[in-house]
Amino acid sequence: MSDRGFTLLEVLVATTLFCVAVASLAGLSVMATQANARAKTTTFAALLAARKIEELRALPWGYDALGNPRSDAALGISPTDALDRNTSGYCEFLDASGAVLGGGASPPAQTAFVRRWSIQPLPSNPANALVFQVVVTRLRSGTSGAAVVFADEAALATVRTRTGT
Repeated sequence: MSDRGFTLLEVLVATTLFCVAVASLAGLSVMATQANARAKTTTFAALLAARKIEELRALPWGYDALGNPRSDAALGISPTDALDRNTSGYCEFLDASGAVLGGGASPPAQTAFVRRWSIQPLPSNPANALVFQVVVTRLRSGTSGAAVVFADEAALATVRTRTGT
């Protein structure tokens, strides 16, 4: 018997090992691509949330005769569930580029993101501080045609204190 070449069995084992390694790398590549797409969506959602936080912080806030906070934009304390459901005045629908499509209870067909915000007094100092919270979630159509919210979301919060009495 000569040792000058490879046997058919050795070639088949080497080929099988090579195919398994290549298939594993292909699966890893698909997972990495999906993770990058989710990260892009989450980063964009965080940017959309930050924009709304800055918009809310820029509003001139005052207090009425009863000491309730009020903005010049007619915003006041939000309902307690404003971050969980579409509440008129505390919700916007955005397209894939971040342009506002409007607000209300149901999203238009082009909606890619739902941005909700909440304005509440700071529990430890309700007369002098407001807590702004913004949540942005991605919206896609489910197989049944109903809107389904996925986990690609961002949530930001900030506190604004009273500057004058």
